[in-house]
Amino acid sequence: MRRFIQRMCLISFMAACLSAILPAWGQQNPQRLVLKDGSYQTVTKWEIKGDRVRYYSAERFLWEELPKELVDWPATEKYNQERQSRRAEAAGQLAQEESADREVEDMHSPQIAPGLRLPDQGGVFLLDDFHTEAQLVELVQNNGELNKQMGKNVLRAAINPLALSSKQTIELKGDHANVQAHVPQPVIFVNVTPTDDIADAIANNRQGKDSPIPAERYRIVRLQTKKNNRVVGNLKIGLTGHVSEKESWIRTTSTQVGDWAKITPAEPLEPGEYALVEMLDKTQVNLYVWDFGFNPDAAANPSAWTPSNPAPQQNTAPPSLGKRPPK
Repeated sequence: MRRFIQRMCLISFMAACLSAILPAWGQQNPQRLVLKDGSYQTVTKWEIKGDRVRYYSAERFLWEELPKELVDWPATEKYNQERQSRRAEAAGQLAQEESADREVEDMHSPQIAPGLRLPDQGGVFLLDDFHTEAQLVELVQNNGELNKQMGKNVLRAAINPLALSSKQTIELKGDHANVQAHVPQPVIFVNVTPTDDIADAIANNRQGKDSPIPAERYRIVRLQTKKNNRVVGNLKIGLTGHVSEKESWIRTTSTQVGDWAKITPAEPLEPGEYALVEMLDKTQVNLYVWDFGFNPDAAANPSAWTPSNPAPQQNTAPPSLGKRPPK
């Protein structure tokens, strides 16, 4: 008896599941047979056999029949054609919405290699190739002490005019950067909060106004190793604040990819240490740089993102931003 009850309960449960699933399945492609008295039958398909119409009911999930003469065939054809047009229109609208969503995604998080997309929160990333596998490595700001994941928010500090002919160097601790590229022309993608001047130019351009954006907002510099440090530059500052850069600048090309700037060395790099530098204006550089090296024999970057390794969560805590000096 107990086994019989359990079996009946199982059958009831399965019947309940089917009753919940079948209606949804039957309504995937409903049509109508419109009758001459104004009523209709909701069906998934039908066929005419002699003077009878055999149809599959979308409500009762059974094959049923009715006399052919009871069907209003012009009304049936009109309804189903209009229904098909509505479905096609809805499908087209859905396709447009999906296309718009993809465009937004490609702007904020463009795909730069199969299976690799840039994160929509911004930052600075180096596209590397290790053993023929594309890898994405985050570059973090460095001033010898700073080493934090900032995302789109970055630290900025510029050299203030000091005494006449004073000199200042930007030095990073250590002989090598934490990130080492394995290809001679690594591509760097940048999406950080712009300075006020550049932000105004971008806003003006979006409004149709012609405001020039600096062509070389980001530049790559070759570093010199000196006493376990890497020297970014030897800057000579005049009384007026003019900065004479004596770094070994690397020629680059810059293109826009969605919200990102794509920086590529114009020529293959020589093995060594480098840094991406942000130009705050024609005379000032950001003292917080993004350092990296090029060593084809270096070990794999442990923090690299690969197509099979999704990007880790970043620290999104906003940093304290340094103020730009008055002009």
